[in-house]
Amino acid sequence: MTPSPEVEAAAAADAAAMASQAADAQAGLAYPQTRRTDQVDPRFGVQVADPYRWLENDVREDKEVKAWVDAQNAVTNTFLTTLPGREGLEARIKQLYDYERFGVPVKKGGHYFYAHNSGLQNQSVLFVRDSLDGEGRVLIDPNSWSKDGATALAEWSPSEDGKYLVYSIQDGGSDWRTVKVIDVATGKETGDEVKWVKFSGMEWTKDGSGFFYTRFPEPTAGQEFQSTNLNAKIYFHKLGTPQAEDRLVYATPEKPTYGHYATVSDDGRWLVITTAEGTDDRYEVHAIDLRARGAKPKALITGLENNWSFIGNEGSRFFFITNKDAPKLKIVAMDVGRAGNPITPVVGEQDSTLDGASIVGGKLITSYLADAKSAISVHNLQGKKLTDVDLPGIGTASGFGGDLDDPETFFAFTSFNRPTTIYRYDVKTGQASAWAAPKVAFNPDDYSVEQVFYNSKDGTRVPMFIVRKKGTTGPAPTLLYAYGGFNVSLTPSFSATRLAWLEKGGVYALANLRGGGEYGKAWHDAGRLANKQNVFDDFIAAGEYLKANNIASPKGLAIQGGSNGGLLIGAVVNQRPDLFDAANAAVGVMDMLRFDRFTAGRYWVDDYGYPNKEADFKTLLAYSPYHNIKTGVHYPPMLVTTADTDDRVVPGHSFKYISALQAADPNGEPHVIRIETRAGHGSGKPTDKIIEEASDVLAFFAHYTGLQL
Repeated sequence: MTPSPEVEAAAAADAAAMASQAADAQAGLAYPQTRRTDQVDPRFGVQVADPYRWLENDVREDKEVKAWVDAQNAVTNTFLTTLPGREGLEARIKQLYDYERFGVPVKKGGHYFYAHNSGLQNQSVLFVRDSLDGEGRVLIDPNSWSKDGATALAEWSPSEDGKYLVYSIQDGGSDWRTVKVIDVATGKETGDEVKWVKFSGMEWTKDGSGFFYTRFPEPTAGQEFQSTNLNAKIYFHKLGTPQAEDRLVYATPEKPTYGHYATVSDDGRWLVITTAEGTDDRYEVHAIDLRARGAKPKALITGLENNWSFIGNEGSRFFFITNKDAPKLKIVAMDVGRAGNPITPVVGEQDSTLDGASIVGGKLITSYLADAKSAISVHNLQGKKLTDVDLPGIGTASGFGGDLDDPETFFAFTSFNRPTTIYRYDVKTGQASAWAAPKVAFNPDDYSVEQVFYNSKDGTRVPMFIVRKKGTTGPAPTLLYAYGGFNVSLTPSFSATRLAWLEKGGVYALANLRGGGEYGKAWHDAGRLANKQNVFDDFIAAGEYLKANNIASPKGLAIQGGSNGGLLIGAVVNQRPDLFDAANAAVGVMDMLRFDRFTAGRYWVDDYGYPNKEADFKTLLAYSPYHNIKTGVHYPPMLVTTADTDDRVVPGHSFKYISALQAADPNGEPHVIRIETRAGHGSGKPTDKIIEEASDVLAFFAHYTGLQL
């Protein structure tokens, strides 16, 4: 039904009133007074000011920091409530989010274990089926664990016979885990409990007597969420015994910065230990023969020089992904039963980047990135290609786990316009069939997905996905997202919150910057350490392309990134404040001179360098978001988002950055910070918090880019 002129006039008046309120709120925005100190550090002949260092203190331990957080949130929350269309946007995002979602099932002992969310549950529930198409029953429901929904089920792993399941609990978004065990038949806990687990898998012995895991020493009281993570050790926990009796399996006390990850081989004979020092794919590999009592670790790969990712084994033949002499990676086999552990090629380097592999049903399933899109192939164990797996279109396929002797596996497929669908794949026949497909409140075919390539500052060709509603023509408000670091590849995926932007006629662009893993080692190397400026140049060039080609409106380009991507947003806003019209830096690394002093920050030196080395210091200082804010510069509207309990990128980064920005440009565009409680770095965040934050960010973007909500 067409609305009457009176209704249209009333709606226009309401919109105008809301816009006026937002303008008034902006004009009267009074930031809290943030205490400045005279902290100055001499670094390689440079006097580095750090007037807001006190904001690095843990909000749970420092009352002044807590008061500052409350004051900033009061200003931000008041401002966000004035944004036109925000309430309606939140209601629509809630509708779009309310659809049934499944995780990729894990099959053990004839049981199928999988995550399920009915739509708006704060946390997904773990279900189990006793047959492929049987009725699922609830095994673990974390939604009853806390009133605010911020306690999540994190990692989980069923035993080989499916009798037990070990799982970890994540509270308030922290990286720390508490591990427990449940009896699958009864649903009752066994009483086993392990604490101070972080960055760990949980690997059962084949007989189900216990599991291997990685933990750190218990931190000093009051420093649980800020102290540097050192001295990781692998332990074995035997069911029915207290943690104090857990057996130490592997440690490197002489090298406290080494981290270790344990995997039990497919036949249960070997414990394969992968060691890394930072975030780079540079590994050492040791193996322990679990059938030989008292067996010592056997060195397979030493030196931390290349990627050696263990795929699986067929007897003494171990399969690895490696980038040794193969920048886009290849698969090799190592015979650990022969002297010298000889290595033979299996699947050579291809034009596309190898993204993963698994051994299922006696076949080798490989996943490649073809210009940041998934392509799946099947090989025999000698490396001969047998077939490709047909995928529904441009998107991302993941999963393909399973056992050497089981021809059944599962994978997930998603794209910008297609929510995740779970498929069953029969390795023998090569046939894929939908196992769990969502029903959604929109038509995926109403949206187009295309890929373009643009030239960066130095001429490098960079890919970018562009998504919009069919019929959207001419310049439109555009949201540009990127990451650019740590060998992380950004591939097509569905987001209900992003769809709300597209529905209103906005454009979404995803740029695959250097520093990621989309094109292998060379692409990663070109965007890290002394080459980090290439990442910012790539992003700036993406923004210029979007405006020059009439995709983004002249005053309608919003930018967003999280974590390392938050650093990206802070850096490019400093470098090109004229280009971007609104920005959201989420849980960003903003102080590049002190990132390595907190929690997991020490790992990041592989990508960023060492602040205590002069050459690296100069590179870091040149782009550090916190240190490159200048008084008198007109910066675009900035919404910083973080969480007071983030112990991955501690919130002091964002606290210090926004304080400097507010002080430098107190009467300009809004520069506000939204500080979530009990939400951490992102994983485990409750659905209601996700919807609320997305509504705030997108309403902010819409207001400053001209998108009509």
